[in-house]
Formats: sequence, C-alpha cells, structure tokens
Amino acid sequence: MLASLLRTLFKSRDRAPAATASRRLHLGCGRDIREGWINLDVSPLPGVAVVADLDDCRNKPLPLADNSMDEFFASHVIEHLHYPLPFMQELHRVASAGAKAVFHVPYGSSDDADADPTHVRRYFVNSFHFFSQLAYWRADYGYRGDWEIDSIVLTVPAERYAGIEQAQIFEDIRSQRNVVIEMIATLKAVKPIRMPGSQEAAPVRVSIRRVPQSDGTPKPP
Repeated sequence: MLASLLRTLFKSRDRAPAATASRRLHLGCGRDIREGWINLDVSPLPGVAVVADLDDCRNKPLPLADNSMDEFFASHVIEHLHYPLPFMQELHRVASAGAKAVFHVPYGSSDDADADPTHVRRYFVNSFHFFSQLAYWRADYGYRGDWEIDSIVLTVPAERYAGIEQAQIFEDIRSQRNVVIEMIATLKAVKPIRMPGSQEAAPVRVSIRRVPQSDGTPKPP
C-alpha cells in the first residue's frame, strides 16, 4: 500500500509543472492541443489540462489564480458564448497587466457567422470595444474587466482582391456580405481598470490581410 501511495504522490508531482509552468492559456482548445500552452476545454479530451465551461464564468470562476496568465488564444470560440462579458471579466482576473489575448472569429456579415447553429453572437470591428471600461460611460452593466484593442486584422481572399486598394476593400466590407474570411482581434489587459468616461478610446487599428483561398472556402486558422 505504501508503494502505491508513493507512486501516486510522484505522479501528482510530475503532472503539476505541466499544468502550472506555462502562463499561456489556449481557450476552447478542443482537439487542437498546443505544446507549451495550458489547454482548456469544456470536454475532458486527451491533452486538455483544465476542464471549464467558458459560458458559465458568471457562476463558476476559472480554476486559475489571479494575474497568472500572460497570453490567451481562442480560435472560433467566443461567438459560441451567450455571456461574453462575464467571460472577459474572468479572463481579466487571471490576466497579468498587459497580457495579450488573441481571438479568431467569423466576421459578422459573413455566412460563416450564422451557418453554425451553435453560434449565438455576431462580431464586428467595434464589438471588441465593449470589453473596455471606456465603453460604459453612459450605463453600468456590472462588467469589471478592461481590455484595450491593440489591433484588428480582417482577412480577405487574395485572388479576389489582388491589386485592389485598401479603401475599396473597406468599402466592400461595409456594403457587402462575405468579403471577410475571418477577423483576428488582439487585445491587451488594462490593470487597474479605468474609470468609465475618464478618457476617449484610442482609434482602432484595422488592417487587411490577403490570404489564398484557391477553392473559395475558408481554411482553418
């Protein structure tokens, strides 16, 4: 029995660094297990280190310490969440000051935003502003996270937009559907949180990235 207890103890000690040494959190990883990251998912799949429901952060905090993460990555996750504000507030809690969060999402005016029946919310360029305290100068919804937009990248088909000026591409994005393949938002955690109305938000830096789409369908990120 003693030998069994010692084996269990040493196995636990061996596992602990893998779950805690990294300060990079891969959110909603599914089967995309990333080396050097803490892989988190709602399902206990092979390689998942933390099992948690990202859509229940208002009731159940993530099993992570305050200020324990420097980087977050989520690919096609946040559009599945009914409650993004509690989720972003909880990410803010576990984020270090200046921590980076990268979100890949389908663009709101694309068929891809609605085709999946588990998508519950569309995202546009200005959607990520509402994860900042500066958006709430008029009303208080109880949200206490604060994220600043570092950059927004809109990917478009290289074949369709080869040689087209960016001004025309932005006009197409504004007036047409199915122009943007994917939106990539990079945010930075602001700590301590700012007072709503204390300053104006910085202009959002939006860029266009042309990506090959030889068969006309989006490729996985």
